[in-house]
Parts: sequence; structure tokens; C-alpha cells
Amino acid sequence: MASPVLSAAAAILLLLSEAGGFPARAPTAEPPRCGYESCPVTQPSMLNVHMVPHTHDDVGWLKTVDQYYYGDRNEIQHAGVQYILDSVVQALQQDPRRRFIYVETAFLYRWWRQQSAETRRAVTQLISQGRLELVGGGWCMNDEATVLYSAVIDQMTLGLRFLNDTFGRCGRPRVAWHIDPFGHAREQASLFAQMGFDGFFFGRLDYQDKAQRMRSRTMEMLWRASESLVPSNADLFTGVLPNGYNPPAGFCWDQLCDDPPIRDDPALEDYNVDSVVKKFLQAARDQAALYKTNHIIMTMGSDFQYENANLWFKNLDKLIHYVNAQVRSQGSGVNVLYSTPSCYLQELHRANLTWPVKTDDFFPYADTPHSFWTGYFSSRPALKRYERKSNGLLQVCNQLEVLGGAASRRGPHGSGDSDTLRRAMGVAQHHDAVAGTEKQHVANDYAQRLASGWAHCEPLVSNVLSVLSGSVSPHSYCGSLNISVCPVSEDNHQFSVTVYNPMGSAVSWSVRLPVNGSLYSVTDPRGQPVDSQVVPVSNFTRAVRRDRGYAAYELVFPARVPPLGFSTYSVSLLQRSWQGPPPPQPGAPPSIQNEFVKVTFDPDTGLLSSISNLETQQTLRLSQNFYWYNASVGNSDSAQPSGAYIFRPNTSSPFPVSTRAQTFTVQTPLFQEVYQEFSPWVSQVVRLPRGGHQLELEWTVGPIPVGDGLGKEVISRFDSDINSSGLFYTDSNGREILERRRDFRPTWDLKQTEPIAGNYYPVNTRIFIKDGRSQLTVLTDRSQGGSSIKDGSLELMLHRRLLQDDFRGVGEALSEPGDYYDGLVVRGKLLVSLSPPALAADTHRPEAHRQALPPLLSLQPGKTVAGQRLEFSGLQAELPPAVQLLTLSQWDSESVLLRLEHRYQRGESVAHSHPVTVNLQKLFSTLEVEGVSEMSLAANQWKEEMTRLDWRGETDAKPLHSREGSPSGSEVTLQPMEIRTFLLRVRRR
Repeated sequence: MASPVLSAAAAILLLLSEAGGFPARAPTAEPPRCGYESCPVTQPSMLNVHMVPHTHDDVGWLKTVDQYYYGDRNEIQHAGVQYILDSVVQALQQDPRRRFIYVETAFLYRWWRQQSAETRRAVTQLISQGRLELVGGGWCMNDEATVLYSAVIDQMTLGLRFLNDTFGRCGRPRVAWHIDPFGHAREQASLFAQMGFDGFFFGRLDYQDKAQRMRSRTMEMLWRASESLVPSNADLFTGVLPNGYNPPAGFCWDQLCDDPPIRDDPALEDYNVDSVVKKFLQAARDQAALYKTNHIIMTMGSDFQYENANLWFKNLDKLIHYVNAQVRSQGSGVNVLYSTPSCYLQELHRANLTWPVKTDDFFPYADTPHSFWTGYFSSRPALKRYERKSNGLLQVCNQLEVLGGAASRRGPHGSGDSDTLRRAMGVAQHHDAVAGTEKQHVANDYAQRLASGWAHCEPLVSNVLSVLSGSVSPHSYCGSLNISVCPVSEDNHQFSVTVYNPMGSAVSWSVRLPVNGSLYSVTDPRGQPVDSQVVPVSNFTRAVRRDRGYAAYELVFPARVPPLGFSTYSVSLLQRSWQGPPPPQPGAPPSIQNEFVKVTFDPDTGLLSSISNLETQQTLRLSQNFYWYNASVGNSDSAQPSGAYIFRPNTSSPFPVSTRAQTFTVQTPLFQEVYQEFSPWVSQVVRLPRGGHQLELEWTVGPIPVGDGLGKEVISRFDSDINSSGLFYTDSNGREILERRRDFRPTWDLKQTEPIAGNYYPVNTRIFIKDGRSQLTVLTDRSQGGSSIKDGSLELMLHRRLLQDDFRGVGEALSEPGDYYDGLVVRGKLLVSLSPPALAADTHRPEAHRQALPPLLSLQPGKTVAGQRLEFSGLQAELPPAVQLLTLSQWDSESVLLRLEHRYQRGESVAHSHPVTVNLQKLFSTLEVEGVSEMSLAANQWKEEMTRLDWRGETDAKPLHSREGSPSGSEVTLQPMEIRTFLLRVRRR
């Protein structure tokens, strides 16, 4: 039983929901007839063809978001989204039988803001009648291979909240709709199920997989998308659309199409009704032969279609009329109707069938024998990193907005907000954005949007830190620390460093700042001295930095930061010596080690030769080097080249950048580093910080030389003596781990045509191999493509520079110019660990979260002021090790959105794969929780009212109804891999 306080709060939340911002609770008045209630009548004894008029509007691809919306730059691509929405609304009002679906909320949001009250009323009525159905509902149709799950949740929440606030219950989509992403992740399906979707439709899957499914009539299935969540919590009915997302051949009537219209006047020449009806009936019967029920779906539309909706609807009206007229006159057995995905889904549910069960994912995707869409896993690595860093900053902004209250948006450091970055991140999740498959000028636009989001977030962060610390001194955020550029630390003899930790547990973090002195004192928040070290800026960094900074040295010190809080460290120059500390020493030492890890180097080549876990007394032979695949430009087997989408090397054996590395060594009490230079365009720092459990490899690649006329795809490869037996493991969007087997697919007999590209998979945060004794895990700082091409080996693709387009529409080669237009230079980090398989998750799970959500550093010149608060935590205590604070954001003036996540899979960790209970009323140090109400994952439904259609798999005795999670209240229990979402009514202590 809920406490009286919580019950009262729930009543308050109900009042707030009626004012907007929360999903409305079940109304007492007669609800509008939208959704399933609005579906047209079908004919049970006939083949029912559900024609779904739709448009697919990329949120940037060949043109920017703005150019697509306004219809600008039509010399690149004719597309104008505002005209599509104008035209569709007018066409729907002309005939009550017509229907249409719309997907991309980012476009709908900006169009809605420009409409008159009369148009808004008309659109609302169409939605309440189910004739304009919103599907998917995210800010964009996100990519599934290169995105992190938290960013997916955020962009879905952003879009669905707008639909809830604007259209109420009828604005909530029932169906997920990912018709264009290039492969489909199991975690994506799990998230959709937890968001309350009843079904999921997509268009792209491997050509061999599709052929097999067509033969076996298994184009529709039950996707059991989690090995940890109890069915049916992550079960999702999933359907493969027959024609991708296009109409059947010969039935496209857009202004961009060339198919002939229906000419139905018998008195005129070229009358073609009979031939059109005959062709359509044949297409319908051919499609029906691939599916299990007497209902089929036809997507009538495509990219940016319906700008002149009258063309489509006029011909569709005629097609429906003449096909159905033949039923009456000749008994064709086919019934055609305007429909929507949810109405089609309802008919499949009514069929009460069992469905094949799928438990793996849909990667990799190939559309022809030599065309694997695995290149985009790594395309545009700098943009992928910027998106990942922006996701971390967004979480920081969201949290500090909660902790700082009303003072966060306006304060001594100006006006700030999190909304700009939230919308920019929503756009960046698009399947032609973070995926790296857009034109260069569009990639620049995505980066500019993220930069604008940073510019709005940083004043918010500064305002809150000033409120919490009591110091109004200006804050600086050094966005180029990876190349040792930060004016505050370079130019000031005294400054402070505030390290904010967005995690729910305390973290230790190595701070590295560019400076121009050779000796500094560093003190912690209690005034105690902190070990620090000054070392010269490496020649590697100077080469990348060029003229963008002038620091001679780097100051390094460890910071310990409390959960959901900050620590401020004071730094003072003691000695400005132009001689400085000793320079790096030539050559690599036999080994370097700290308390937990030891690595050795080959004395002849300077390459890694082994890694040891000193805690478990394990040693593994391990070498690491950089290689490049020569990008194919086509051959006698296929004309397919490598490009932004496609990875196709022209040989199975990559070329080493070098067989040896020139090395230099820096050894200090805080860290040990071996600098490896493989070529003028590839270098690496092998680093072991004090207390670190992973070996750090900071790589720099670029500009990739192409003067020899060869496109190159650069990998970092690890070779060990692990007996991996053809198996390796990758994460799904940063969450659950999937087993991969070389040259194998779990659901069909693979005929492998590309032994390298056909074995590449998306790696969002980690990849590993193991045998009975050892597990070698590599963690990434961005999404990359990776594989194990031979036993004991792992490889990750770091950078690509290509000279040809791959014929998938982008129309230009992937050859990024870089800041100086001689080619892009990219720097990143891999973390490598060795452990027994049974203990590996205890290390790599929390470290993956720390890398995805790192601390934020802000610097202030001068001394800290008297009375300044130098340490703060927003939590009363650390969260349990198995619990991750996934979301903390302001919902309205009195309520916050909270997501807690169990970060371990079922059975993954002896210590942590167990249910964990958290008391929400004892969670925050500055907030009093007065009410708790649980939501769906995307926060657009009350959890207690969330119902989904139940589906039965072929292996299930009956439909499954399990719902994990304890009742909402002050104490909540998390099962392995469970995410629970709450609206908290709070007041400040």
C-alpha cells in the first residue's frame, strides 16, 4: 500500500497532467476514436490490402535539416517537408476515407509552430479520428548501429512528449516504424517494447535473410529482445515490409515518379483501368504468398513524397474504387482499403496465430552479395566522438538544472538552457547523422548544431556551479584538451579546476591540463596537497595541434569526485622553468606496470608483447599494431566500391602501417607512458595510470595519405593466444552483449561472399574474446566497427578515407577535409583489460559507463574565494554498484524525471547480477521527494495504465504477460538489465 504522502502526490500529478506536460490519465468522458478504435472494417473472407500512404523525411542527408524543411537547394535533391505537410492535411480534409501516417517529430514540431489556429484544429481532428496517424514518434528515425541507448531514449522521449502535450492520447504512437536504418539492433527492439509499442515494422534486412524468410513465410515474427528481462517485457512483434518502404513496382504516383496515372475515361485513348487492376491484383497475390494471414500491408510513398498529395490520393482513390468494384462484379477476392500500420497490426493480432521467435539481431546488413553496409559503423569518427561527448554534456546539463533549480537558466553567467542541445542531440541520432552517411556540408551542419547546444548548456552549468559553490568567478570549458589547448590553464599562475561527476557513484579521474610552468602545487577541496606531475607536451600532440595552442607542458593530477557532485582543486604555479622536466627517453622499456596491470614490449619492434593482470596472476601474449585495408574500387566479381555505407576491402589481409614503432618513454610516480610512432600519420601513447585497471591506448590517425590513389580503412588489431573458437562478443547499443560467430548467422545458412566486411559488427562500447581461462576486452570511446577475423584476434576500425562513392545515394566520396584541408586527423582512446571471464563484467560494465559519461571540467582563474564550497554531492550516498543513474532532468517547475538502470545482465556477474532496491526518498541530498509515479520508458504513459498487445511465440504455451518491477513507491527494486522511469514531485530542502 502506498503511503498517504505518495497518494496525495499522485493526485497532484493528476492535476498537473490535465494542464499539459504529463500523459493524461484515463479520461471520464468518451475518448476520441483514434488508434485501434478508428480502424476501417475489413473482410474476413477476403485478402485485405492495407494501403498506407506515407512519406519518409530524412532529418538531414543530402541537404541539411533546414534545407529539407524549407525546400531549399533543390538542385541537390527536390524535397520540401513544409509543403508535404501542407498538402497532406489539405488532401485528408477532402475525403474522410483517406489516411496518412507521419513519423519525424522534428519536422512536425517546427511545422506545427508555424500553423494558424484553424490549421491546428484541423490537424488535431484528423489525429483524433485516426486518419492522420503518428507512428514512431521520436524526434527522428534514429540509427540503430552507432547510437548509445541513453541517447535513443532521450530522443524518443523528446518527440513523444511533444506529441503527448500537443495531441493527447491520440498522439501516442502504437507502432514503431524504422523503415530506413541499415540493420536493426536487438536493444532497439527491447527499448521499443519497454516504451509500450505494440509492434515494429522495418524495411531493410540482409538479402539472404529476406529470401529465406520469403520462402518460409516468416517475414513477421516475435522478437524476444532481451536475455535478461522476463518475457514479455522485451518482446516485440516485428514485421518486415515487402518492398522496403516503397510501393509495388508500377504504382508510384508522386511528382517524383514516372509511373503512368490511372486513366479511367473509356472515351479517351490510353484507357488503362483494366490493366492497372490486373497488375495490382497480381502484385497483391504475390505478396500474400509471403505472409501468414489474409492481410498484407503496402507502403504507398517514399522519400520526401506527397509534396503534391493530390497526385497520390487521386490515383489511390481510383485504385481502391476499381479494384473493389471488380470484387462485386467478378469476385476477385481482394479488398483494398486505406489503412495504417496500427490497423494492420490489429488484424494480425486478431488472427490469434503463433509467430516464429527471433533472439539475435539484424546485423550485418547486405543488399547484394558484395555489398555489406558495415563501413558506416566507423564513418566520420570525429563526428561520432563529438556526438558521444555531447550526450555526456546533455546529461550534465539536465542534472545541474535539477540541482540548481530556477537559478540555472538565468544567473551571473547569462542565460542558458538544455533544450537547444537536447534538440540537436535528437537530430544527431538520425540514421544519416551519427551514422556518418551524409554529405560533408550536412555533417558540418550537424556539428554546428551540437556546438550551438554546447554554447547554451555551458552558461547553465556555470550558473548552477556558482549557486552551489558560492563563487561567481567566470567558468571556462576547455573543449580542446585532447590536443592540449586551454587558455585558462596556459595563461594563469593560479586557477581552480572544478570536476563535476554525473555518475551515481564516486569516481577517480586523471586530470590533464596544458600549462607553461614546470612545477605546480595542487590542493584538494580540504586543502590537502595532491600528487601532481608536469611533463612536456608530446611531439605527437604538437603536430596535431599546429598553431591552435602554445602550452609547453601538461599538468597531470588525480581527482576524486563524489557522486552527482563536484570537487574543486586549486592549482598554483611554483616554478616557471624553461628547461622544464626531463624529456621523454628514446626507446621502450622492457615493461611498465602499476598496481594492477603490467605490459611488456618487444625490444626489436617496440610493439606490445604481453599483458598481465597482477590481481589474478594471468599473463597473455598480446601484440597490437595498426593496419589498413585497401578500399575496393570494384572488380570482376562486383563493381561495388567501399564508401560511406559500404565496407569492401580488396584483400583479406590488411597492410601494416609499419612493422615496428619508434618509441619514447615517460615514467613518473603517477603514470607511465610509451610513445609509439608508426608513421607520420599514425601514432599512439600506451599509458598506465596509477590505480588503473585498464591499459590505455591513445591513438592518433590522419591525415590518411591517398596520394597513391588508394582509399584506406585503418584498424587497430590485437593478436593473442586466446583460443576463441570462432566466437567474439559485442555490445548492443551499450547494453546487452551478443555472441558473434565468424561466417555464421543464427537464423539462416550464410553464403559468405566478403570474409572481412561480412564479419564486421557495430561496437558501441566494447568487444571481447574469451576462452575458459581468459577474457580480452577492448572498450571504445565512440561507436566503431569491429570483428575477430581469426581466432585470438580483435580489430576495430578507427578511421576511413575513401576516393569513390558507393552508389547508395550520398553522391560523394568519404574524404573529410579536416581543419587544415589536408585530411582529417582523429584522436581517440581504447581501454584494454585482461581478466577471468567470470569477473570481466565487474570491470568492463562500470568502466564503459564511466567512459560514456565522463566528468566535466570547468576552470576559473585566480584563487578560490573565502567561504567557497569546494565539494558537493547531490546524493545522500552512492548508489549500489549495480545501479546506474541514467536520467535526472527537470520535467516542470516542481517535478523531475528520474531513470534508474540495473547495469548488469542476468547471470553475468556473481556479485552484481541480482535484484537491487533503492529508496527514492533517501536518494537526494538537496531534494525532498514528496511523490512518485512510474512511467513507461519514454515517459509518455503512466506505467499502471500501459497495456500492450500480447503475442505468442511458436515456442510459447500461451501468450506471456509478465511485467517486471515492484509497485511504485519510495522503495523500488531493479531486476538485471531493467530500466525504471519515474516522475518525482520534489521540493528543495
